Amino acid sequence: MGMGGGGGTGKAVSDINVTPLIDVLLVLLIIFMVIVPVTPKGLATLIPQPPKNPNEQQPNDRTIVVQVLSNGSGAPAYKINEDSFDKSQIEPKLEEIFATRQEKVMFVKGSSDLDFGKIAEVINMGHQAEVDNIGLITPRVEAGQ
Repeated sequence: MGMGGGGGTGKAVSDINVTPLIDVLLVLLIIFMVIVPVTPKGLATLIPQPPKNPNEQQPNDRTIVVQVLSNGSGAPAYKINEDSFDKSQIEPKLEEIFATRQEKVMFVKGSSDLDFGKIAEVINMGHQAEVDNIGLITPRVEAGQ
């Protein structure tokens, strides 16, 4: 009497046993779930916050906004916090402003009808003046949306 346990004919079984493969698959799934970070990391951005009370619109002397405005003649006009400057004066003025500041944050606001290259020049001037964080003010940000 032989050991006949499964009612088989005594031939070799050619089917793949998938139980160990499923175990390996579940272990790999758990490993990848642990490795992949839960929250995606995006770009760090700075947005000027609108005042909590719209009736209190006091200018903040700590916020530096460089405006690149279209004046119709082709050459843009430049302002730093409502004070007009020539293009050659912007970088030295930014260096003077940020020389003593601990927090080196600047915002750039450009006219929509200007080429972005003119705004990029101002961003580059901010980098040359060793400004750490440069933000862009878009029409939606300015509207408080």
